[in-house]
Amino acid sequence: MTSNGWIQIALFSVIVIALTRPFGGYMTRVFNGERTFLHPILRPIERAIYWCCGVDEQQEQHWLTYAVAMLLFSLVGVITLYALQRLQWYLPFNPQGQTAVEQSLAFNTAVSFITNTNWQAYGGETTMSYLVQMAGLAVHNFLSAATGIALAIALVRGFARREAKTIGNFWVDLTRTTLYILLPLSVVVGLFFVWQGMPQNLNAYVDATTLEGAKQTIAQGPVASQEVIKMMGTNGGGFFNVNSAHPYENPNALTNFVQMILIFSIGAALTNVLGRMVKDERQGWAIFAAMGVLFLAGVTTMYWAEAHPNPAFAAFHVDSAPSALQAGGNMEGKEVRFGIADSAIFGTATTDASCGAVNGMFDSFMPLGGMVPLINIQLGEVIFGGVGSGLYGILAFAIVAMFVAGLMVGRTPEYLGKKLESREVKMTILALLSLPLSILGWTALATVLPAGLAGIANTGPHGFTEILYSFTSATGNNGSAFAGLSANTLYYNMTLAGAMLMGRFIFVIPLLAVAGSLAGKKLLAPSAGTFPTQSPLFVGLLVGVILIIGGLTYFPAVALGPVVEQVAMNHGTLFAGP
Repeated sequence: MTSNGWIQIALFSVIVIALTRPFGGYMTRVFNGERTFLHPILRPIERAIYWCCGVDEQQEQHWLTYAVAMLLFSLVGVITLYALQRLQWYLPFNPQGQTAVEQSLAFNTAVSFITNTNWQAYGGETTMSYLVQMAGLAVHNFLSAATGIALAIALVRGFARREAKTIGNFWVDLTRTTLYILLPLSVVVGLFFVWQGMPQNLNAYVDATTLEGAKQTIAQGPVASQEVIKMMGTNGGGFFNVNSAHPYENPNALTNFVQMILIFSIGAALTNVLGRMVKDERQGWAIFAAMGVLFLAGVTTMYWAEAHPNPAFAAFHVDSAPSALQAGGNMEGKEVRFGIADSAIFGTATTDASCGAVNGMFDSFMPLGGMVPLINIQLGEVIFGGVGSGLYGILAFAIVAMFVAGLMVGRTPEYLGKKLESREVKMTILALLSLPLSILGWTALATVLPAGLAGIANTGPHGFTEILYSFTSATGNNGSAFAGLSANTLYYNMTLAGAMLMGRFIFVIPLLAVAGSLAGKKLLAPSAGTFPTQSPLFVGLLVGVILIIGGLTYFPAVALGPVVEQVAMNHGTLFAGP
């Protein structure tokens, strides 16, 4: 652990904080339909989109109508992306002649990108044509991100409105998010990435001869345009197989830092949107503070774990101290251009958010270092979280926290001026229970079936962690992986797709019901018995509820994986391939 590493963590945190309020203010104006500096250019385009699609922007929707619109939109997305992959041999912009994607893999990928998971059981440069990368994957990077943000705004409106029957219009929210937020930023940052050395072309791959005389094929293509929305939309799907460890996806330390900022930018700003829409910015900062505490705990743990040498080395080299064998810490699995500190920030941020992009391989991290991203996702990815999903996820925990507070003081719980009654609490608990049902259920199945066990690269607790992480990542709509799992099989393609669908839709539909119920209620004036939800006490309660629920639910599984592996490693025991 070095002073340089701590300075990078501090600088990253300061920039995220500095961006939160101005970006949040801009997004609030967009969602309220207010004028922004982009209106002279984009407002005519917005009107034209509504005219072409037959959308009345003044007509809002009941929560059930909003949910149905979202589900139908997602279904059409799955079908079109599946078709693009299966037909890519016959379509243009395929200079490498990529053939049709295998059926189960095409289905898995379609579900993955629609749910904002971007799980990749394939190598992008060897599987997908340029057309599929652009019109399929990159387009759905925008649309799945916009869908998540729209859902979060719908829940916020539930708290902000009084005696209303509607929570907005899904088609309007989707259009405004894409047109005013995601596209302008993608154009600007995409040009910056091209300037820094990312390819953006439609050329065929280049054959080169190395200094040793070997032949090498260098893949290229429209990389920059997909990279920016991959990070900002917390999608994580890489153009290349090794994701942000590839020099074309991540040319230098500056692009690496910008990518990390992009991961948190929208999720952090949405906390300010919450505060502005409920007319009290302190509420948003309280949510931000809870997220910040959990982020700092995670990044510190991962940095500490990876900055120390592997203790098992001492068992095999009794005459050498482990510090002499790994003087700089555990560099296995790290991109040498960025080092341990940047890998710790990137790895923590990408799993705090539902991004899944990586510049290092978690499978090669120390057990406790690899445990951090696992726990980040299992906590519901509420630590800034994915675009939209982080906010509506942590609001679900806030409802539970206020329910617990109400039980302690013997009064009906309230949050953001709304009374939380039986319906809201039941729907919230239903949403939260769907996550462990998927993660632990699918994991248990895979650990007893031959098809599930066939995919692991290691025996013992590390192999178990590979399986647990895959279903954790899929359910959390994250997309990162312990790279040792061979997931491109019929069994994993289908079961992981099922986990992605459960993590996205079974989780969010009850929360839309909560939004609809809250929108119809009156705003309550604060009283002497009102629990202050903008105070440090609330932040502590919220963090405690998140950790207790996560700990009670997942600790037994985590103990069987990275915890026991770390203990075994400390005693010189390692686990080889099966």
